[in-house]
Amino acid sequence: MRKFYSNLIVKSIQKVTGRGVHKLHEPLFAGKEINYLKKTIKENFVSSSGKYVNKFEEKVKKYTKAKFAVAVVNGTQALYISLKVCGIKHNEEVLVPALTFVGTVNAISYLGAEPHFVDSEIKNFGINCSKLENYLDKIVKFKGKKSINKLTGKVIKAIVPVHVFGHSCNIEGIIKIAKKFNLIVIEDAAEALGSFYKQKHLGTFGHIGCISFNGNKIITTGGGGMVITNKKKLAKKIRHLTTTAKLKHKWDYVHDEIGYNFRMPNLNAALGIAQIEKIDAFVRAKRLLFNKYHKVFKKIKEVSLYKEEKNSKSNYWLQTLILDKNNINLRNKILKRSHEKSIYIRPSWKLISKLKPYKKKQKMNLSGAYEIYNRVINLPSSQSLVLKTNQ
Repeated sequence: MRKFYSNLIVKSIQKVTGRGVHKLHEPLFAGKEINYLKKTIKENFVSSSGKYVNKFEEKVKKYTKAKFAVAVVNGTQALYISLKVCGIKHNEEVLVPALTFVGTVNAISYLGAEPHFVDSEIKNFGINCSKLENYLDKIVKFKGKKSINKLTGKVIKAIVPVHVFGHSCNIEGIIKIAKKFNLIVIEDAAEALGSFYKQKHLGTFGHIGCISFNGNKIITTGGGGMVITNKKKLAKKIRHLTTTAKLKHKWDYVHDEIGYNFRMPNLNAALGIAQIEKIDAFVRAKRLLFNKYHKVFKKIKEVSLYKEEKNSKSNYWLQTLILDKNNINLRNKILKRSHEKSIYIRPSWKLISKLKPYKKKQKMNLSGAYEIYNRVINLPSSQSLVLKTNQ
């Protein structure tokens, strides 16, 4: 039976993608990328100094309607510097879903802080807010405005909700919990450029949001990330620290604290400018691709295609198939059969709490995250399956 369903799933994918090799997500260069890159080279502004970084930041600000944006070298460092300027310190705990990319958790560890793993729900792949609130009610005691973990004696300082595969988590629920337990909210919106909740761009609900422009994201700068925030003080501090904490002077190199060389280079920013000029077309293509997949999979009772929730508008970064039962053996059979056909689909990430560096960290019951891992498969999602390059 598993062989029958795995073959049926693969054939259904091929009805959308066509035969041949298909990776999970590839970039599409369909605008002025080459022209802008040539200009940066011609003008001799290829590193972090130059107009293209500033221009890219302005375009991201305008699109997301964030008041401030700071371009950095990648999404992980965006998270790290955001945690740092928000005052996360050594041994303080940060609530983070076990179901996420490892970079989310590594950013916490770079500070010597403690990741505290929380559960997710298959409803939207984000943090299960009702389960988390009940859990915190049991383990938290208040000392002034601080939430103290009764099990460890450590301060629970922040929460990092993740908008998984481009879909909004229950961000309203997260903000409610954050207010109740006095938590800083740093949104991991790495995959969510072009995604909205109640017409507000993801990453603009908390204190800070972090976006990734890695080569597999909806738009790419090759490598790169962006911090977005509506808080002037935080933005100013991030910009200062990510440019080696250098004070302005006509000739002297004066640095007033330990800074970081995290500023995005102009070459990457030039690529990003051309890409974000096509963001609306890319999102439309993603939504059209969802409709194509939905048409073929709605005929198969044993699976469903994830659809955005009410009040959400997703960029559908990764199209996601959900098995109707918690059946990891069937999931693995589908993965194996698909890879044999050079269709490189994938499961969700292995839970970070199961990885060697993080096995002994604090965690709540993670049954929902395990269910997602067992039931979810990401399908080929490149916008080039709908759009074609004109370069």
